[in-house]
Amino acid sequence: MKYRLLKDKKIIVVCGWISREREVSLRSGKKIYEALLKKGYNTILVDPKEDGWEPVLNGDVIFIALHGKPGEDGAVQGFLETFNIPYTGSGVLASSLAMNKIASKKIFIASGIPTPMYVSLNSDESVESFISRTLETIGLPLVVKPVSEGSSIGVSIIKKEEELEPTIRETIEKFHDIFVEKYIEGREITVGVLEIDEEIVALPILELVPKKEFYDYNAKYTAGMTEFIIPARMNEEKYKLAQELAILAHKSLGCVGFSRVDLVTDKDDNPYVLEVNTIPGMTDLSDLPAMAKAYGIEYEDLAEIMLYSALKSKK
Repeated sequence: MKYRLLKDKKIIVVCGWISREREVSLRSGKKIYEALLKKGYNTILVDPKEDGWEPVLNGDVIFIALHGKPGEDGAVQGFLETFNIPYTGSGVLASSLAMNKIASKKIFIASGIPTPMYVSLNSDESVESFISRTLETIGLPLVVKPVSEGSSIGVSIIKKEEELEPTIRETIEKFHDIFVEKYIEGREITVGVLEIDEEIVALPILELVPKKEFYDYNAKYTAGMTEFIIPARMNEEKYKLAQELAILAHKSLGCVGFSRVDLVTDKDDNPYVLEVNTIPGMTDLSDLPAMAKAYGIEYEDLAEIMLYSALKSKK
């Protein structure tokens, strides 16, 4: 009964467009589209790069399957709100905060959520000054990251001082806004957060064991490049803590409907929140569907739950 409200609506799944994650977004969109068709929804798949935005504006409800900027950062959400069109997932502010890793880190710290120590590059600061401040504050090893990218795009682990300056310069040239973060050696884990029947639930934790040094873009989206372990092999107490922190991170940013929270644990299984993804991947290899399945939710049902987040109020 509760999933009949949108059966007579035109559902537009928006994917692709112009971000660095375009190809993954197309794959997510196609899977979501097929799942909603199987569920009996009047669904249309739209890639604004090929089809323009007119088909989107003619829809009743928009399922946003755009990854990265623009699309996951609040821009499309604000555009749809201008036309009063309901859309899935988080609102403008939460989307923007989650995409900006410095903004989200500040909120995590203010909310008492453990996150790795970091140093951000000031707009008027020289590279030399930034490197000096970084080494003095957090030392090596460390991680260089763009402020506003997803799917681990542009992320580099630095263990030798001579690698630091060229990596920082290259990352600045490509992404402009960057920061560095203390490298915590341990498990890479991710926690799906799903709002089911008005309850916010943390899904079983997925442990990621990449064949490469860390879970980068290729490891995320290439079959066989990563071993996925559910549930994560963690101390029971720390496992529950990681789930609690994921829900707290989701709430602290004001996320709506669903998210995927990425964490790292140290050698004692203490979890640290890295970031919140407001539009998680929904491909065959994606983490959220795998965690949902371990919880007992099949892909088609997950897509339907996510669709109905469009009816939730946005902050």
